[in-house]
Amino acid sequence: MSAKEKAFHQLQRWIIDGTLEPGEQLFDAELSEALGISRTPVREALQLLQTQGFIETYPGRETKVTTITKEDVPKIYPPLAALQALAAEEAARKIATGDIRRLVDVNNDYRTAIGEEQLFQAMEHDEQFHDLILEIADNPYITQFSSILQLHVRRLKYVFLQQPVGSKTESVLEHERMIRAFENRDSETAAAIMRQNWLRPMQEVYEVLVRAEQDSSSQKRRISKGDNGSENRNSQ
Repeated sequence: MSAKEKAFHQLQRWIIDGTLEPGEQLFDAELSEALGISRTPVREALQLLQTQGFIETYPGRETKVTTITKEDVPKIYPPLAALQALAAEEAARKIATGDIRRLVDVNNDYRTAIGEEQLFQAMEHDEQFHDLILEIADNPYITQFSSILQLHVRRLKYVFLQQPVGSKTESVLEHERMIRAFENRDSETAAAIMRQNWLRPMQEVYEVLVRAEQDSSSQKRRISKGDNGSENRNSQ
């Protein structure tokens, strides 16, 4: 792996998992030191991250991690749901018995991780389930266009991981229904369940972000009132 690739993958991972927080300002010298590589590959990696929408660059001013807002949710999930539904439709026509067994095994691992509240491992098993379907569909265009959207969704999934386990258990059941559709070679049902599997958490993530924005606004108002009260007391 080249220095640029190393920088790109590590910075991308830090942005996705929140190590580099939304809105955080980035300095190539600091990142270079943290990664143990020179500044040139770091700058090249930042350019790639900008094209993917993970950072914003204002020449001569600043470079920062893009923020996550509720408005991003309905822009990201529906296109990905449509692509994944198409993958499920194609996979249903090609799937083999061995593929079914692999999907069952991965979904069982997903269920176990949720039951043990190993939420990050659960997310990885969920992604592995969907990656297997992309592999079975064997359509490089679907895979390519899905990949970047999935990375942005993974940022949003870190929000979803904080929700009650019951909401994630529903995803396991949807996977089971999808597997049955694959066994029956029912491409229409497989596609419909896949679409639901993406659009249901979309609404849940959206509601979480709305509550977070409301809480943040309320906190700012309380702080503002507190400051004003302090000023009033001082003036008296």
